Amino acid sequence: MVIKGIPDLFKAFQKLKVLVIGDVMIDAYIWGTVSRISPEAPVPVVNVKHREKRMGGAANVALNLLSLGAEPILCAVLGDDEEADIFESLLDKRKITSKGIIRSKDRITTIKERVLSGSQHLLRVDSESLDPLNKVEESLLQEKISELIPEVDVIIFEDYDKGTITSTIIKHTVKAAKLAKKPIVVDPKKNNFFEYEGVDLFKPNLKELKEGMNVNFDHSDQAILKTQTQLLRERLSSKMVMTTLSEKGVYIQSENEDFLIPAYKRSISDVSGAGDTVISIAALCMALNLKTDFVATLSNLGGGIVCEELGVVPIDAKKLEVEAIKHNLQL
Repeated sequence: MVIKGIPDLFKAFQKLKVLVIGDVMIDAYIWGTVSRISPEAPVPVVNVKHREKRMGGAANVALNLLSLGAEPILCAVLGDDEEADIFESLLDKRKITSKGIIRSKDRITTIKERVLSGSQHLLRVDSESLDPLNKVEESLLQEKISELIPEVDVIIFEDYDKGTITSTIIKHTVKAAKLAKKPIVVDPKKNNFFEYEGVDLFKPNLKELKEGMNVNFDHSDQAILKTQTQLLRERLSSKMVMTTLSEKGVYIQSENEDFLIPAYKRSISDVSGAGDTVISIAALCMALNLKTDFVATLSNLGGGIVCEELGVVPIDAKKLEVEAIKHNLQL
């Protein structure tokens, strides 16, 4: 379809399929009240009022894509356990396919359990496998990726350093995606930072950029930001690098142009999950081959919108569309 304006763009999003490869998890919440200290140890006693389990990690990217109207396909490895059953039931409730999910008896499904009293976060308990996939798991995941690439429009690597994404998986996917002419966007973490050679869009945050390039500088020093981004882009042979700068906006650079997009003024409540929103919007824009500055601007706008909400929530597509029109974003 011909995209003539913002309404057409959001209609185009609804026709896209996205493969999300990465570490999925369950975010579990226990809400309660505290009225006394335990006689067994100097810790609060929480009287449980409510429990909830949500999809987290790479699955939150899938929820953002779903909210934007696209069809996400998660490709990940779970344990063969009760938590995996819960995760797949959460997928089913959202009508997200589980055909990219693999189970392994050699891993456990990641679950992060949080205990809260009112707005006070008291404790978090993590159960997870951090070892890289073994050869059997790697082979099964590669087969799934090869099977799914032909039916999608863009691929996202959502890396949380939990072991699902390995150097072998990255190389296999990049090669297959290039053959199929499907763009790849990456939300990286430390372990695989320099493994993503040949991807189309690489999206670190400022902290990740500094750590990866082993350099420290003030975010306001645009000359160093530009130089370090260029060095990273050339090292990865990436078409674009887009660095999120928190309340300062985003900086995006391709071979021939670069843009520093200031953040829109917001009443910030919680930055959790903003990166997931940014990578989701950027991926859909890349699938439609939109201009470099527009990719960054719309992603920046969406990331700011979710920061106004408390907790990790997917982007409200209608709100994003209305604000894109309000701010006169040009395709």
